[in-house]
Amino acid sequence: MKTPLSSMLLVLAASFIGSFAMVILKAGADRLTSGLRHMFFSWRIGVGVLLFGVSSIFYMFGVKQGNLTVLYPLVSLGYVWTLLWARVFFQESFNRSKWFGLALILLGVVSIGLGNR
Repeated sequence: MKTPLSSMLLVLAASFIGSFAMVILKAGADRLTSGLRHMFFSWRIGVGVLLFGVSSIFYMFGVKQGNLTVLYPLVSLGYVWTLLWARVFFQESFNRSKWFGLALILLGVVSIGLGNR
């Protein structure tokens, strides 16, 4: 069975949304003052959890129609998005190791994607 483009796009959207959810969770966690009690009143943490739920729905519909061996590696693109978000929102630095890891992830995703032909 060949994996449809629509499934790939759904999984890519899920990885994008999931990476953004992680950034919002971190922003909420950075503002926590003490204990778990405050966690339940943080709108950032609530939005992050909600976005993870939305991301899961996109994954579910994405993997429904395609090959898991093609689609699941696309999930690793979430690491790529997260690396970019960390730079944009938290001014985290890039070093040679991060660039190398980024290149390996992209090479792996492309290699596995070619197996869909």
